[in-house]
This record gives sequence, C-alpha cells and structure tokens, in this order.
Amino acid sequence: NTVSNLIFILPPIYGAIQTYKDGLEKRYLAAYLCLTAVGMGSWCFHMTLKYEMQLLDELPMIYSCCVFVYCLYECFKYKNTVNYALLFLLITYSVVVSIVYLDLKEPVFHQIMYGTLVSIIVLRSVYIVLWVYPWLRGLGYTSLTVFLMGFFLWNVDNIFCDKLRALREKMPPVVGAVTQFHAWWHILTGLGSYLHILL
Repeated sequence: NTVSNLIFILPPIYGAIQTYKDGLEKRYLAAYLCLTAVGMGSWCFHMTLKYEMQLLDELPMIYSCCVFVYCLYECFKYKNTVNYALLFLLITYSVVVSIVYLDLKEPVFHQIMYGTLVSIIVLRSVYIVLWVYPWLRGLGYTSLTVFLMGFFLWNVDNIFCDKLRALREKMPPVVGAVTQFHAWWHILTGLGSYLHILL
C-alpha cells in the first residue's frame, strides 16, 4: 500500500515538468503538483499508519480535487486570466472542510466532502466530452473508468477485508500481494487522476 503510491508521484512529476517546459498555464502545474502531494501524503500515512500522516493523505485529496474543479470550470476562458470568485469559493471549501474534519475526526465526513468534489468533476467532464469537445471522449471515459474501477476495488476491500486477509494467508505470497485491493485503489485512482489532468 505504500509503494503503490508511486503512481501518484512519478507520472505527475513528469507532467509538471512537461507543463513547465511547454509554458502551459499554472493551473495545470498546480494540478500535477497537488496529485504528487496526495501520493506523498498517502506514502507517509501507509508507511507509518500515524494519524498526522493520515491527514497528509486525506486533506490533499480535497485540495487536489478543488484544483481539478478549478481547471475544469476554467477550460473555456481566455488564457492567463484568474477566476477570483471560483478561487475564493474553492479555497473556502477547502478551509471549512479541513477545520470541520480536524474537529470531528469522522472519516464519513471526509468521504462525503471528497465524493461531492468528485461528483462535480465527473459531471463537468461528461458535459465537456459530450457537448463541447467530443473528440476527447476516449480519454474522458478512460480516465473515468479507470478511476471508478479503483473506487470499486476500494469498496470491495473495505467490505470484505477480513475474508480477503484469511484468503491471502492460503495463497502464495505473489498471488496474495496482487489481491491487495487497497493498493489497486491507489494505482487505478492515481492513473485515472493523471489521465484526467491530461483531459
């Protein structure tokens, strides 16, 4: 579960370097760097299993989704302009979610706030690939499918964790390692998120 976070770290670093070299807007650089921050935070959490490191995993998920929302809602704008109202709204959302989550320490709250952002991203992306840039459908649907496969495996892992652990004890080590669905959640959502930034 630690090493599987490399998918959140290495490709986005490459994407950030390419974005900088190509002179693209800073919002794309921010998206890649935020995805890298999610991977580094998740790496630290899964390596230590400490609460403080868990925050480095979960809060950047909120922040990176806010950057993705900003990128998607600004995709039809004039180059090098800033939507200060949207920026203020997303920063406020991030701060409020952080404060409430630090106070409540309730995972379901985080999941709902994260899910809300992901839903906004999915709806906006579907609108873009269906009615504005239909030639991007392949990339859009691929990123969404890969991400949702990761989400599905994360839920399977959560629901059947005890049964999967017992099953792994009977399997050869390599086969058991492949059934670590939480690691697949990292790999697939990391790849899906990277592809989404490309979109």
